[in-house]
Parts: sequence; C-alpha cells; structure tokens
Amino acid sequence: MDFSVIDARLLSHPGASKAFQPKWGWWCYWVGGKQFACEFTVGPDVDRPYAGRHMVSLKCDPAWSERLREQYPDAIFPAYYSDGRTWISVDLDAVGRAFPEDLLFELCDHSYALVFAKLTKKMQREIAGSSE
Repeated sequence: MDFSVIDARLLSHPGASKAFQPKWGWWCYWVGGKQFACEFTVGPDVDRPYAGRHMVSLKCDPAWSERLREQYPDAIFPAYYSDGRTWISVDLDAVGRAFPEDLLFELCDHSYALVFAKLTKKMQREIAGSSE
C-alpha cells in the first residue's frame, strides 16, 4: 500500500503532526506531545515475523488488538519495539490482500482517539479550538 494515503489520514486529525526520528529511521505521529502512530521498515536482520516488513504501529485497545492478531495473523503483530498489549504493528504490504484497507483507516482513527482521550481536558480544548 502507498503510505502517502495513510500519512494523509493520520495527519487529517486535529492537532496531528509528524516528525522524523533519525535515530530509528521512523516517522512518528503526535497529538498533544503524545505519540499515536509510527511508520518504519524493519531491517532484514531482525527476528521474524518483523524482518524486512514495512509497517505502521498504532495504539489499540488490548482486547481488540488480541482479536485482530488472531483474525489477521499474517498482517497484524504485537507492536515492534513497543508495548505489544496496547500497540499493534500492521504489515503495510498485506493491506489490500490479507487485510482490508478500510480497517487500517479505522485503526488509524482509533489510535488517534485513544491518545487524544488521555490528553488533559485543557489540551483537548486547545486542539479542538485550533481546528475550527
């Protein structure tokens, strides 16, 4: 899948921004100073199932994350380099064939909503006000 479509979706949320993390070679997406997504390609020398995959990691409800990993074992994994209970990594090359594109968009929105909900009420109001 062309990541520019996902990039646009992630950045369409109020207050969303992205920054490149040169230490990791990842693009990270933020709202209110909190990370809600990251995009990266895992090196080939890393353990399976991550090796060589182009991925996006997203915050996810733990129960839903577990169900998704069971339903899409070739596309969704416990998050690479993050808490695998509350984050998932989606193989972008599987989107459209082993994993529905519309579900990826739903997961992007869900990740943003989870992180936004944890911001202070003041920060939420500031972000909501700046998007009007």
